[in-house]
Amino acid sequence: MTVTNGGRPRPGPARTEPAAEDAWLRCDGCGALVYGRKFDRNLKVCPDCGHHGRLTVWERLELLLDPGSLRRFGETVRSTDLLGFTDTKPYPQRLAENRSRTGNPAAAVCGHARVEGRPVVVAALDFAFLGGSIGAAVGELVARAARTALHDRVPLVIISASGGARMQEGAISLMQMAKTSQELNRLHAAGILVVNLNLNPTFGGATASFSMLGDVIIAEPGARIGFAGPQVIRQTIRQELPQGFQTAEYLLDNGQIDMVVPREGLRAMLGRVLRLHAPRPRRRAPQDDGRPPAATVTDPAELAERPAADVVARARSVERPTTLDYCAYMFGDFVELHGDRARGDDPAVVGGLADLDGRTVVVIGHQKGHDVAEMVRRNFGMPHPWGYQKAYRLMQYAARFGFPLVTFVDTPGAYPGIEAESNGQAFSIARCLERMSDLPVPVVSVVTGEGGSGGALALAVANRVLILDSAYFSVISPEGCSTILFGSAEAAPRAAEQLRLTPPDLLRLGVVEGVIREPGEGAHAEHLATADRIKAALLEGLDELDALSAREGPGALVEARYRRYARFGDPAGITTIEDRDHGRR
Repeated sequence: MTVTNGGRPRPGPARTEPAAEDAWLRCDGCGALVYGRKFDRNLKVCPDCGHHGRLTVWERLELLLDPGSLRRFGETVRSTDLLGFTDTKPYPQRLAENRSRTGNPAAAVCGHARVEGRPVVVAALDFAFLGGSIGAAVGELVARAARTALHDRVPLVIISASGGARMQEGAISLMQMAKTSQELNRLHAAGILVVNLNLNPTFGGATASFSMLGDVIIAEPGARIGFAGPQVIRQTIRQELPQGFQTAEYLLDNGQIDMVVPREGLRAMLGRVLRLHAPRPRRRAPQDDGRPPAATVTDPAELAERPAADVVARARSVERPTTLDYCAYMFGDFVELHGDRARGDDPAVVGGLADLDGRTVVVIGHQKGHDVAEMVRRNFGMPHPWGYQKAYRLMQYAARFGFPLVTFVDTPGAYPGIEAESNGQAFSIARCLERMSDLPVPVVSVVTGEGGSGGALALAVANRVLILDSAYFSVISPEGCSTILFGSAEAAPRAAEQLRLTPPDLLRLGVVEGVIREPGEGAHAEHLATADRIKAALLEGLDELDALSAREGPGALVEARYRRYARFGDPAGITTIEDRDHGRR
């Protein structure tokens, strides 16, 4: 913001003192004049363009934390002149001036606090103190906050606004990147939640260490976030930078953060994330009496035999519910997480945290759409490698926090394009198969539409694989099979029958454990009722797996999953349609 008073403009950060009646501010985003008091009431967000002005560290903490809950620690930690550094001023003089101006002994504030009643440890960088730069004191404060969170086993919230490493402390400043990263690694290993809130600006040593290592990374709209600053990049590569480069929105599109949340919604979003990670009473699983779950059909004789081509056609209907539809219908809360943290945020794969009747689960699913525009944007549900890498990241998330994993499968297959092949499509799928096979948590997969080849299986290595009765699961599409084996796609209906891809056939083969009957005319016409049936099947499946884990130990889930897939092709097992039918007779 540019502050104007009596018509004389003076550039500078947004004020922090109460607005005078004649104080007006010019928005740095759109140039509009905003009355000071209105600007303050609006949390220093421009009412015309939404540009987020800078808050002080204390204003930020007041905005996010429960009133009066902050109990500060680490106030004796302060920076010292390790190198005898002088630029235009001696470093000790700079430190003294910043301490006097901000009232803080260092460029970070740490303490115990609460957010919507949930205990947290908070570490907040103070940009007003030497640009929030990371010296030994800041590194020590962030490290102490992490150690405290580990000791108390409560989430750590890191609020970053930093220009990067502090040059006046040389290599000791650089070492803080390693120091803080190893502390966060200990939290990850212990299953303690870390949330990053990255503000404008967050650069350099902050982003290359603790500011980008959170389990959930949130940013404010328009926040500038990156490693090298834009001026350095321009000078190095001698190129103009793309529009919106290094903004929060740019990072979201490129898979590096989970969400961009306007300032007024930050506290509520943080509260939702904390609530989903809070300890909950364990659901009491029913005793396993050997009876099949009531929500699923386990005997193929109870299912109508329909032409395979008809099943395929219904599975492909654009009117069928998508993963995001099911998330909206089935879960008490759903927080979508984005990105693989490296390459992109593939919209063909969605996932996040969900509340399933008081049980927090991690959800991953293929996502298509209901109209041409959305289908194109989501690549018709065909993931790129970074879509599977996002899925892998969420699988890791489930393992770290002990959350059950629920997956929804609906894809023609992985995207068979040049870019996908050049970026390791096969490896990305293989890594998902490997990770799902040894997840130490219950895993239930539901095939809701198309189950196309390895692109579908990458999300379906589960303890329980269920399928809707108008969905299919196949090694290849009927058209692909027909073209390869019969010379053209015209024999696709014949190929569909030969592939034995319908739910009754998949039950006989043991590929799925149960079939969920679709209500009325089918899932395409009965979204909510279908979601209710899937929810019932998921609850029954998870209760059954909880009972297995309680009875035989957590390793039983991995062992059961191992045995499930090891038997396919084993001569001692029953794996053919004929053998299954003979066994039933």
